[in-house]
Amino acid sequence: MADIVSNPKARRDLHILDTFESGIVLRGTEVKALRAGKAQISDAFVRVDKDEAYLHNAHLDEYSFGNRENHIPKAVRKLLLHKSEIRKIAEYGSQKGHAIVPLSFYWKSGKVKVLVAVGKGKAEFDKRDDIKQRESDRELRRATMKYHKGR
Repeated sequence: MADIVSNPKARRDLHILDTFESGIVLRGTEVKALRAGKAQISDAFVRVDKDEAYLHNAHLDEYSFGNRENHIPKAVRKLLLHKSEIRKIAEYGSQKGHAIVPLSFYWKSGKVKVLVAVGKGKAEFDKRDDIKQRESDRELRRATMKYHKGR
């Protein structure tokens, strides 16, 4: 699963509670722009409206070889999920402090898929704890590499 584009801000700022794999309705020039890697989803979010999920604020650059029928870069795009998944997402979204965001766009069997996550916001000290943990893991890896090279 090679990501086309990912959202590192989401993993940094949220405790991920649940993830859903979703299809997305795209026009031809949008798919071509994604093939070129011209997308940005760090500010994107998902809303449920009338039992349908929509991706808002995802920026897919205009296809450079497109004509006047080119797509709108920040258009609202429909996500393809099962009704039960949409209900779960809507239930999470109705709770205070929860956010529904895309984690990544990726290819699966020639189709673009979106990994949608439901998360709860992290406090500032949680973020610092994550950084400390990452640094200690890095130091541990370095120390074990030096030990194994010295043998």
